[in-house]
Amino acid sequence: QLQAYGGGLVQAGGSLRLSCAASGHTFSTYNMAWFRQAPGKEREFVVSIGRSGDITYYVDAVRFAVSRDNAKDTVYLQMNSLKPEDTAVYYCAAGTKYSSRQSDYTFWGQGTQVTVSS
Repeated sequence: QLQAYGGGLVQAGGSLRLSCAASGHTFSTYNMAWFRQAPGKEREFVVSIGRSGDITYYVDAVRFAVSRDNAKDTVYLQMNSLKPEDTAVYYCAAGTKYSSRQSDYTFWGQGTQVTVSS
């Protein structure tokens, strides 16, 4: 089970840190990823972090930073210099394959809303 939280309303240029807490499985054995879905758009890949710490960014490696704390069974997404186009529901996901494809992830969090005002 995954639970994502930390979203909210922020002005453009602000920052948010999303968290995704895992339970019920051995977190350290899973590859983790963040996806997002903006209004009227398909869900898209943001970033993945592998079991060994490999990181693949798709959205923005300068403004976004992913990390994981296996001792706390939690993965984080630090988002800086937020833009209105970052407005979306952000989902965390866990899977046994290190991938950017949604179909490769088995477990999904419920999503947390991020709204960036201009």
